[in-house]
Parts: sequence; C-alpha cells; structure tokens
Amino acid sequence: MSGISLSSEYAITAIKAIEKKSEELRTLSGEEIFAHNLLVTYLEDQGFDVTPSAYGIKTAFVAEFSSKGGEGKVVSFNSEYDALPGIGHACGHNLIAIGGIAAAIAIKAVFEKHEIPGKVKLFGTPDEETGGGKVNLIKAGAYDDVDISLMAHPTSYDGSFFRFLAIEYCEVEYFGRNAHAAGIPWEGINALDAMFLAYNSIGLLRQQILPTDRIHGIISDGGKSPNVIPDYTSGKFYIRGRTIENLRALKPRVYKCFEAAAEATGCTKANGAKDLKITRKDEVFDVNTNVPLGERYEEHLKKFGIKFLSKSEQEKVSRGSTDQGNVTYVVPGIHALYDIKPPGGIANHTPEFAEASKTEIAHKATLTASKGIALTGLDFLIDDEFSQQVRYSFKGGLHWKDSM
Repeated sequence: MSGISLSSEYAITAIKAIEKKSEELRTLSGEEIFAHNLLVTYLEDQGFDVTPSAYGIKTAFVAEFSSKGGEGKVVSFNSEYDALPGIGHACGHNLIAIGGIAAAIAIKAVFEKHEIPGKVKLFGTPDEETGGGKVNLIKAGAYDDVDISLMAHPTSYDGSFFRFLAIEYCEVEYFGRNAHAAGIPWEGINALDAMFLAYNSIGLLRQQILPTDRIHGIISDGGKSPNVIPDYTSGKFYIRGRTIENLRALKPRVYKCFEAAAEATGCTKANGAKDLKITRKDEVFDVNTNVPLGERYEEHLKKFGIKFLSKSEQEKVSRGSTDQGNVTYVVPGIHALYDIKPPGGIANHTPEFAEASKTEIAHKATLTASKGIALTGLDFLIDDEFSQQVRYSFKGGLHWKDSM
C-alpha cells in the first residue's frame, strides 16, 4: 500500500498547511542565534501549547496540540537547531528545525479541520552534535506517551534506510609532572607522551577492528610551552560501531590503549601524578529503523518525484551517528535523509554544506521531506492496520533498558 492519497481531504489539508507557512519558515531557518526562544515564540503564535526549557533541559522545548482531548494515538516530530562550532549549520539543523515545525503544523491543521482524534508533539532537541540531547529527553520521560517518532535530515542522498553508527564520546586526560625540558627532563613525567602513545596505539588497533567500526580523536591540550615537560594533556575521542553491540565490543579495547599509555609513561598516582581520567558521555545508539514507517515515507516522497536507492543498497552506506537512534529503541521511528543538492554532492560538516543549507533549493527539499513525514504520521493516525504493522515490526527497548 502507498498510504494516504495526495488527493484525499486529509492530505490536501496537510500539504496546504505546510505550503502556507513556507515564507515564514524560510525566514525562521536563517536565524542561528537564540534558536530556542525564537522557535518557542513562533510555535506559541501558531496555537501550540508550548513548554520552554522542558524536562529540566534549558534549551529543550515541547510543543503539543491535542484533538478530542488527546484521545487516540500520539505522533511526534523532532526539531534540531544546534550548529557546529566555527562553521555554523554545516549539518543543516536549521532545516531540521523548520522541517519538524512544518510537519507538526500539518498534523495540527488536519486535527482542526477534520476532527480526527489524537495528539501531535514536537520536541525541540538541543545538543545533538556532541551531547546526545535526546538521550537526556528519554531519561526525563519525554517519549513515554509517544507512539512514533519521525524526522528527516538534510544531506546529499534520499532514503530512510541508510545506516547510522552507535557512538560513545569520551574525553581523556593525562596528568604528569612539569620539568625543564632542556635542563632536567628526567625529573618530568610527560603527559604528552602518554597522549601520543595512546593515539598511536589506537592507530595500530584500527588494523584489527571491523571495517564498519570507527575511532577518531583530537588532542585538545598538548601542553603550554616546548621548553616545559607537559604535566597535563587532554583529548577528545569518538568510538563508533555499526550496532550498539559492536560498539560495546570495541570500547574496552580502546580504553585499554588509554590505560596502557598511562602505565607506560608513568602518568599514574603511583609515580606521584594523578591517575588517568576518562569522562564518558551516554552511548548513542544505531538507528533502529522501523521498516513500515520507512517504506511509507519513501512511498509518499515518490509521489513528489523523489527517487530512492533500494533498501539493500542504502543499508550498505553508513552516515555518521545520531541520538535519534536512542529514540528508535524506545518507540518506532525513522531518521530519513533527503537531498538538498549541495554542489558536487559535498558532505555534511563542511563550510560548503553550511552554505547549501541556506539556499532556496534546500528550503524546498525540506518542505517536501516534511510533507513526507507528515503524511506518514497521518497514515499512522487514521489507518489502524498500518499502525498495527508499525507496532508489530518494532524491536526496540531491550538494548536501551540494558544500558540504564
């Protein structure tokens, strides 16, 4: 089945609601400062019940609209809005912000005109790039009453089934002892040596890990002066696996590299220094794509002329990591990708992609994707057979509970 027809009264209402707000949303996506307050104010003006700084998170929000007392199913969307330091919206989160808003407005319009039961929730989800903001929202119970979670992300591809890797972020700190690098270097304990040794050990480890695993990092503090043995160094590292199970198998091997480097260079309490310190953030899961939702999204987008690689071809490609993965282990969901036609097919996280995210082409692609997730959400609300398929295919929950 291809879902709700574009000629149906529900689809017409939803699509018109999105197109009516096009210019307002175009303006909204160009703003990078004070995104939380800007989006909250806009959604309040659109008639949503909005909670700013929701769930105890300063820059999160939730916007809700209920039909017939909120009885029935609950469809949710996400708006991301954090930028990358130094290069702005090089991952297109300005577009994700308005895409989620557009989809929520579409569902609200159908509720108001056709009085079908249900609720729509739009989550403002901060800190996706480095902090896993959705993980904190899950812990706070944000998704407890949600039936499905839908979002679409700009890139240079179209599809619902691309792979997203599980990831753990960590910061590593070594502590040594200062000494004059020329006069009495033997009195020092070189924290930079520890960091370099760990970095090189990880480089060698890469030869024996799965082709789908990833480890990468930077040295964020390598010392203050060449003439002083560094007593402190720090680095930031990302550890990734194709699945959460792959990640959990890889992590101990990486952490042993850090620990061995501390022992080898004397950066330990036993030698009068502080012990190695590793600060870990919550695991971010791979995306547990709900097949009926993903297939339905693509069926809707095909009606707008979008073409897709086959599911099997998409699944061969890994596209970074996202905290939407954690959400998809709690409720059925998707993290679809859509093509904003960046020049030369340039990848996300580049200055060129940041510029591409500001174009009219990117805006139109975003509204098309938002129509896709809105129509998929409508199918879930009005088609009981489809909603049962979605729930039946959901295989989440266990991994998330195990990690708590």
